[in-house]
Amino acid sequence: MLSPITYGAFVIGGWFWGGADEGESVKAIETALDNGVTTIDTAPVYGMGHSEKVVGNTIKGKRDKVQLLTKFGMRWDSSSGDFAFDTNDNEGTPVEVYKFNGRQSIMEECERSLKRLQTDYIDLYQMHWPDSTTPIEETMEALEILKQQGKIRAAGVCNCPIDLLKMAIAVAPVATNQVAYSMVNRGIEKDMVPFCTSYSFTKRIAYRQNKTRT
Repeated sequence: MLSPITYGAFVIGGWFWGGADEGESVKAIETALDNGVTTIDTAPVYGMGHSEKVVGNTIKGKRDKVQLLTKFGMRWDSSSGDFAFDTNDNEGTPVEVYKFNGRQSIMEECERSLKRLQTDYIDLYQMHWPDSTTPIEETMEALEILKQQGKIRAAGVCNCPIDLLKMAIAVAPVATNQVAYSMVNRGIEKDMVPFCTSYSFTKRIAYRQNKTRT
């Protein structure tokens, strides 16, 4: 079970929004855990691996009490896929970030995230952004392989429009679609929320039917 509130580990990557002190980052995660937040959402691109390392160090010895959510598909060490943006890493070195969701790239990224997070499985592994160079079928098939290997427990997507989400669902189950939503940005209420609500309900019915037959 995920906690109703998730700790977002973007800022602790240190690479964006003016940086972050690592000691304060650790205290922030520990405070969240002490107050009942058990779910942590991070990504490799948050500080070019730094956020995942901080999370991994902080939850050492508490892995069974925490749900780890991380992502793939934003590469700063490869020029495959769609160019996303120019930035600097935590040392100030210029880097180019690309969106890429190819099968082999996903496998490589997963292994690196497991190492940084100091765990042998990821609770939810999410496609950070779609990319125009990789068929969504290839991406979802790679995620299914990782599930079969026990390296991830569930697969999700982020920033995914409904048409692409439908194509992904046709290949394999999609646990989440992480999208922008706030009091001033409520666009997903028109189409995305009704679609996802209907999809989740259909999955629950199918699960109950399978469970009954079993």
